[in-house]
Amino acid sequence: MIRSMTGFGRGEASDDHYKIVIEMKSVNHRYLDINIRMPHKFSFYENKVRNMIKNYALRGKVDVYVSFEETGESDLAISYNSKIAGAYIEGVRQLALDHSMKFKTDAYQIASLPEVFTLKDSAIDEEKIVPLLDEALQAAGEQFVSSRSTEGKGLDEDIRKKLKEIGDVTASIEKRYPEILKEHEERIRKKAQELLEDRQIDEHVLASEMVIYADKLCVDEEMVRLKTHITHMSETLDEQENIGRKLDFLTQELNREANTILSKSTDVTIANYGIELKTLIEKIREQIQNVE
Repeated sequence: MIRSMTGFGRGEASDDHYKIVIEMKSVNHRYLDINIRMPHKFSFYENKVRNMIKNYALRGKVDVYVSFEETGESDLAISYNSKIAGAYIEGVRQLALDHSMKFKTDAYQIASLPEVFTLKDSAIDEEKIVPLLDEALQAAGEQFVSSRSTEGKGLDEDIRKKLKEIGDVTASIEKRYPEILKEHEERIRKKAQELLEDRQIDEHVLASEMVIYADKLCVDEEMVRLKTHITHMSETLDEQENIGRKLDFLTQELNREANTILSKSTDVTIANYGIELKTLIEKIREQIQNVE
């Protein structure tokens, strides 16, 4: 079963002290591109998140968000720097003197200036926080993989359906080919009879003309390759992982054969079949852009 590169997962874990929420989402990308946003205090955990993603995804742009909340009593502390506050006040005083302005200070305004007050965050207890991070990460990862697999199932069904339609169009082209030759032969006979009147048509000349015409229109090799690529693509869909690039290559090969059929076609019906082939192949190509 194929997997989509688009997915979402969310995991949450908490105890009496902390609450952890981890979310991950992914979109299409040629390679695996992992971006992690988390509080600086959790930087020690980044490698574990990155390694887990590598186990769950082979391609895609994956964004991971880790949020943290302290639910118990906080040990937050505010630190006041009197030297910095004094420097601000003295600076304002000098400004007033230099420009003949009225000197006035306000404690609240001074307090709002940078580094007058700083917030000292409490240190986290890794023994308590790591199990919560693990729990939230596992839950998010499982949901993430599940969503990619669910969407991949829809992609699989749609691609197989279009492959069958391509096979049906290919069969129609093969059926139409002998009809084109027969119609061409009838046109030649009719025109020759008009020109020769009562004289006998040279069957050898007619046969030579038909061989040349048939060779010019022959798409037997293209038909064989089309059917081979269809079979190969169906087999690739049954593989377990890392099939996106293979499918992309096979789609290019399908499109190459469709282009050749169109270039050889002098028949409106075959030309329409060729356009239908290209339309179906393009739809498959669009779907494959999202396959891992």
